[in-house]
Amino acid sequence: MKQCKWQIKSVDTKSVNNIAETFGLSKTIARLMSLKGIKSKNISNSFYSHKESDTHDPFLMQDMDKAADRMVHAIKTKDTILIFGDFDADGTTSVAFLTLFLQSISNNLEVYYYIPNRYNEGYGLSKKGIDYAKYIGANILITCDCGITNIEEVAYAQNLGIDVIITDHHQPSKFLPDAYAIINPNRIDCNYPFKGLCGAGVVFKLAIAICKKASFDQNKAWAHTDLITLGIAADMVPINDENRVIVIDGLSKIKNNNNLGISSLIKTSRLVTENITIGKIIFGLIPKINAAGRLGDASRAVKLLVTKNPVLSYEIAKKLEKENDRRKNITQKIVNDAQLMVESDCDLGKEKIIILKNKGWHIGVIGIVASQIKELYNRPAVIIAMEELEGKGSCRSIPNFDLVNALNNCKDLLLNYGGHPMAAGLSIKKNNYKEFKKKLLEIAEKKINKKDLEPVIHIDAEVSLKEINQNMINFLNVLEPYGPKNSKPIFISRNLFIEGIPQIIGKNQNSIKFSVKEDKTPFESIGFNMINHYEKLIQNLPIDIAYVINESTWNNKKSIQLELKDIRMGS
Repeated sequence: MKQCKWQIKSVDTKSVNNIAETFGLSKTIARLMSLKGIKSKNISNSFYSHKESDTHDPFLMQDMDKAADRMVHAIKTKDTILIFGDFDADGTTSVAFLTLFLQSISNNLEVYYYIPNRYNEGYGLSKKGIDYAKYIGANILITCDCGITNIEEVAYAQNLGIDVIITDHHQPSKFLPDAYAIINPNRIDCNYPFKGLCGAGVVFKLAIAICKKASFDQNKAWAHTDLITLGIAADMVPINDENRVIVIDGLSKIKNNNNLGISSLIKTSRLVTENITIGKIIFGLIPKINAAGRLGDASRAVKLLVTKNPVLSYEIAKKLEKENDRRKNITQKIVNDAQLMVESDCDLGKEKIIILKNKGWHIGVIGIVASQIKELYNRPAVIIAMEELEGKGSCRSIPNFDLVNALNNCKDLLLNYGGHPMAAGLSIKKNNYKEFKKKLLEIAEKKINKKDLEPVIHIDAEVSLKEINQNMINFLNVLEPYGPKNSKPIFISRNLFIEGIPQIIGKNQNSIKFSVKEDKTPFESIGFNMINHYEKLIQNLPIDIAYVINESTWNNKKSIQLELKDIRMGS
């Protein structure tokens, strides 16, 4: 693996000095504020504010007025409603949210949900789901986190007399389905001011619009922001603008055990509720929610999140914990297979994208495999689970390479595709694989610069360990919640000495733990999956480290811990 380049973010020195003087802060904290764009008291008030009034009017979204009118009519006439959602966490949390919301505004409303089978139905609105809607007598179907590319399926539903309201956030293709209403902030003709909503976020805006139209208490929508927060975390959308407002409210509800299912997931994951963060949700809870659909029936995730039965809730959470452990084992085996294929079959000196296929790979985990291969080799990865006649693939990208654009240029070779610039999915006939691989390699060669393939850690500030004190911790805490577009600051410190003997820790013995010091005070440091750096630690020489600053709690005592991102020999 290549050594990561440490790139210190550039900042306007004049701005830093002004902030330090205006707020009476240290230069390091002023630098961090400048990097976050918090350069005045007005901006500071806006950044730290998390009022409901700081969110955008949902009716600024194209088709929202039409969709809300149809939903209010359905509520008044007690129409049967089917909520159809994607099988991953953003989709299932969207479905759970909308189910609970609609139940809260009308006791007599017949609300059903349907999650497609990943293997038999694939991604998006399915005819099987539409047939189910017809069977239960639904005359309105709402999609969650999917539907934007399902032209044929929407036409099929309309022919059956079912009105389809699409709520989605994925990039639309040139032609849109002929649905009753399409709510998607990323529509070309949509002027909604914030494009960073996930599927759950779009559904949340629909709920607010329904409340406004029918004069329902908007707290009925805000009551379940914990579920929207899960969707935001799962889809890695920016945690700024109104997403930040929603997440702050949602985290508060999670800490107050607002949802039985979420509380059960936290318990079975052995996490501490009051210490929950977006990072802990992403790595501790979301994999369990996704496990429901990766290895079985994804509707279990919805059942977990809507049940009022604590015994059932804990039972489902325990099963998902076990399934996630099984998923980890399956994933690791495929990652190992993929690495062997990369080392033996790929020419990384010439090929700027990794494209692999294999028969027998589990379709439920190929997205995770694609992510890990991308991280390992710092280049886009396409992983395809191939069967007798066709395969299904997951793609993960790096900055500056738009996957959906690239797949669009290969659409004549694909059965289906869609997603985001950084993450997408596809299906392909087996006979088209060779030509597809050749074409995608050519596109990557043209579009990806060699510098894009160099792993980079973007550093917010270089500091002395003396600067890490309670004032710094307090400041970092108020910047939360962290996530895309509001990342946790990364620091570097140089020429540090190791105190004591470094430990190898973790279930797989692949993490390291040791203390570093500059002068007298040592700081505990931990490097997850960084066993490859162990040799540097036992040479009794100074080291440079890149890290984020955390607070750890043990026996009700808090202490500062440096979570390592990289280690170098002292400069």
